Amino acid sequence: MDEVETTVGRPAPMVMLKQISALDEGCRTILARCPIAAFGYRDAGGTSRTTFVGGRPGFARVHSPTRISFSLPGSGEPRGPVSFFFLLPGVGEILRVNGTVAARTGAETAVDIDEAYVHCAQAVLRSRLWQPPAVAAPAAGIAGDGPLGRPGVAEFLAAAPFLALSTWDSSGGSDTSPRGDRQAVARILDGRTLAIPDRKGNKRADTLHNLLRDDRLSFAALVPGRSGVLHVRGRGAITDDPALLETMALRGMPPHAALLIDVEHAEVTGNDAVARSRLWSPEAHVSPGEVPDLMALAGEHLAANSTDAEGAPPAFLLKALGAIPGVTRLLRLVMNRAYRSGLRKEGYEGIEPSVGNRRRGLARRLRRRPAGESGPENPLRDVRIAEVRRETPSAVTLVLEDAGDGPGTFDFRPGQFFTLVADVDGRPVRRAYSASSAPGASRLEVTVKRVEGGRFSTHVHRNLRAGDRLAVRGPSGSFHAGPRQPEEIVLVAAGSGVTPMMSIIRTRLAGRADGGRIALLYSSRSEQEVIFAGELARLERDNPDRLSVTHVLTRRDGRLGAEGVRRWVTGLAPARDAHFYICGPEPLMDAVHGVLAGLGVPDALVHQERYTSGAETVAVATVPQQMTVEENGQPVGTVVVEPGQTLLDAGLAAGLPMPYSCTVGNCGECMVKLHTGQIAQSEPNCLTPQQKADGYVLTCVGCPLSKVTLDIADP
Repeated sequence: MDEVETTVGRPAPMVMLKQISALDEGCRTILARCPIAAFGYRDAGGTSRTTFVGGRPGFARVHSPTRISFSLPGSGEPRGPVSFFFLLPGVGEILRVNGTVAARTGAETAVDIDEAYVHCAQAVLRSRLWQPPAVAAPAAGIAGDGPLGRPGVAEFLAAAPFLALSTWDSSGGSDTSPRGDRQAVARILDGRTLAIPDRKGNKRADTLHNLLRDDRLSFAALVPGRSGVLHVRGRGAITDDPALLETMALRGMPPHAALLIDVEHAEVTGNDAVARSRLWSPEAHVSPGEVPDLMALAGEHLAANSTDAEGAPPAFLLKALGAIPGVTRLLRLVMNRAYRSGLRKEGYEGIEPSVGNRRRGLARRLRRRPAGESGPENPLRDVRIAEVRRETPSAVTLVLEDAGDGPGTFDFRPGQFFTLVADVDGRPVRRAYSASSAPGASRLEVTVKRVEGGRFSTHVHRNLRAGDRLAVRGPSGSFHAGPRQPEEIVLVAAGSGVTPMMSIIRTRLAGRADGGRIALLYSSRSEQEVIFAGELARLERDNPDRLSVTHVLTRRDGRLGAEGVRRWVTGLAPARDAHFYICGPEPLMDAVHGVLAGLGVPDALVHQERYTSGAETVAVATVPQQMTVEENGQPVGTVVVEPGQTLLDAGLAAGLPMPYSCTVGNCGECMVKLHTGQIAQSEPNCLTPQQKADGYVLTCVGCPLSKVTLDIADP
């Protein structure tokens, strides 16, 4: 310990006085805006692990000043002491939180907080984490066998300027520290050995102190522009070998020490939290004034802890200074100058301390913005379940309202669908469901039928209750009644295909008191399985001249086929300009479409909704693949798609202007032209055979099998 302190130095008393034992209002505001955190823990077997968690602002739920909870996907169950640091996109300083696991329910992990404090911006500034990524140096050659020779590891390390490093002490404490450097933060020495320079900082040296007591460690590394994470674990030692340190010198100035890591495991994987946080999009960067200045927050913590502390400024003086108007801006200018001076002395050049959202105003906006969304910086709308209403033994309606303070309205066209996003076993799962309510209300209703083996529908039926939260994206889809409605509409539905029809019926009956005829032919398995049976009967009774409903029960009447549809349509004798809407299983829709064509109904008057099965995209590639995005042949950007990641997620995570809407293969908004390479995409989806033959693919359900080039020009 004495040798470490001789090399690194002792921290000033003010550095150690920034720690607080509970989350104050400033910390809670930071957590409410923060979309991601590095998390270090040990599992039940004592294995050290570091990863990134989150995915959206406020993912860490504050239950009290000393307890938070969050979702941790995966099978590794954390035990004992854990540690975090929370990143705000575009901000240099970070908020560090240490504590102990208190409870775990499914993927939800609760942590009792022991301490929190603000960490200086040097690691983020050294790495240029929020700046456009630099061109990576070629991957180092691997000498000998070892974990560092696994697919993609050396290439990732060559491009990774930033990592989160987790260590533990012998008294039950955990520490996850940021490390950043110019280009590669960790250097490969051989197939199982890494070196990480330990440059000058605030002299706390928590990592070095911990390694003297327990040499087990883990880290998670990031590459700007990529949503994958390199996970490494092993054992660490401290070295001051002059020959090694000289190889890490900047402008002739070597670090004062380095960590040597004997690597036991190394693997590159996709990370949902990084992808969903859109860390590399300038639109996601925090604007000045959105959150408290973290250096000012650190000053408040220092003032609170300075009473009777030896070597610290008087608390009353710190509080008086903090109350002066404009002092926060002055403090930021002073700190930026100090950062710039200190990093220059270490050998860094061209460091810009104001890492905030300078690029944000220059960011390119999405060319095709999803309908109903405010922009790429907030593609999801947080909602709360107000009611779960049972429609049939196998169908429920979720009544959703805004999760924020003020109720907003849900605007869409009757017949359109929304994509629901929920964490199922700690991972986000997305499914599309038609709105069954009328637009313009403060509550949105979607009706979910349970599907045998369906991951999302099973979660809805088994687990969701009033008060639970989801996210929605949308509206999406071209299956809708337009603003100028025809005098007569004819609806044919089967099973849950009645849900968009219900929105059309409710909207039309509420808005046209002067007439407008609606006829519905609805096929269900049995009387007990008729969704909206009671309301359809009431609406038909209250509007006898406007709505007629014909039920077909397949267990009683047999399957509805072309002959039954023909008899019903001819008996109905619809007007020549009537519009037809069809939603149900493929065989029924094909039969209805054939009947209407035989009766001379023009295709322009026939609208149909085709649903995909909602199958998960299966990852085929086991190594990262490069994706080049063009628009009308002009380059837009190049990103790396991690194993198991979709083309869309990789592009959005890197801030590229990818078109999209539903994200589940239903709407076709993400259709792009595949110029080179091969992809695999889940089937069925909304692409027609001709579109597939012409080389179009859906980025939301497509994964690359090789290096690919896409053109996002509007097809």
